[in-house]
Amino acid sequence: MPITVKRRRGENLNSFLSRTFKVIKKSGILLEARKRKSYVSKPNKRTEKSSALHKKKVLQEVERKRKKGIL
Repeated sequence: MPITVKRRRGENLNSFLSRTFKVIKKSGILLEARKRKSYVSKPNKRTEKSSALHKKKVLQEVERKRKKGIL
């Protein structure tokens, strides 16, 4: 849904911009854009499984090094 805001006759630029930003704010487009910007999709099961296995492997390696006194 596009928003059109036309400049009124004799309206200065500052009031036009403030009116335009008010319309954008009321429409909720800015909020929606901010939400979509930071959206992170859920990983699929295969990705979750592989990352869990990797994490487990790294933790085992750290624990092994601790026992040996390297860390």
